[in-house]
Amino acid sequence: MPPARTLRVSGHGELFLRDAGGDGPVAMLLHGWMASADLNWCGAYADLAGAGYRVLAIDHRGHGRGLRQLAPFRLVDCAGDAAHALRELGVAPALVVGYSMGGAIAQLMARDFSDTVAGLVLSGTAQDWQDPQTRRVFKAMGVLGLMLSVAPRWTWTAGLHRAGLRDSPETAWALSEMMRHSARDIAEAGRELGRFDSRPWLRPLHVPAAVVLTTRDEAVAPRKQRELAAALGAAIFEAQISHLQITTGGTTYNPALMLALDAVRGRATVAAA
Repeated sequence: MPPARTLRVSGHGELFLRDAGGDGPVAMLLHGWMASADLNWCGAYADLAGAGYRVLAIDHRGHGRGLRQLAPFRLVDCAGDAAHALRELGVAPALVVGYSMGGAIAQLMARDFSDTVAGLVLSGTAQDWQDPQTRRVFKAMGVLGLMLSVAPRWTWTAGLHRAGLRDSPETAWALSEMMRHSARDIAEAGRELGRFDSRPWLRPLHVPAAVVLTTRDEAVAPRKQRELAAALGAAIFEAQISHLQITTGGTTYNPALMLALDAVRGRATVAAA
């Protein structure tokens, strides 16, 4: 893992970040729902750093070692945390990579904190989760929050087994990361995703963008990922993985991610010139 750091940001609190250091182009990694920076991106850290990027990865509110707030979880607050971290470190604008929920947060960063975003790479994500099937899932968030509050270890373990993971040192580590989450914030984050819809405002965004399309994705349909790319006028780079294989499928996923970053970086350089 890249070195960990706690970054104190006025008005936000103490943010947990991974920071690979160095003077290369900055890539801020935004993780998905129910993950942490390490759970989502552990398979990509080394390749990105080896390619010369200064890798930053933040734990979002209520996830992992992220902020714990009395106020309800809001995606726009997570966008503000990431943007203000880049400003505090003096590295804005940066390339922002968002996976799943992190993709929604990245879109909000580009809308509300455009000075911090040089380019977007979005993956395993969408403009909205308004389709009936997904809305039914998100309506169950109250039940999930209750289960996590009453029996967190059993609930997370059952979820890992349902995802096809059996007992192993790697699964034990994933469980320990998930046990750090706030049950209330995890449930509210699910409701926030159910309410998210960038379709009314995404098309006017003027930022270089690419989409790493997870072609076997069972959580975010490839069709919705293509719609997102079309709305942004973004190039598509395909990765033959399912949604959860972001952690274990680095040999398949990372080459597509590198191509997407290089494409966005090139367009951002031309735009700046």
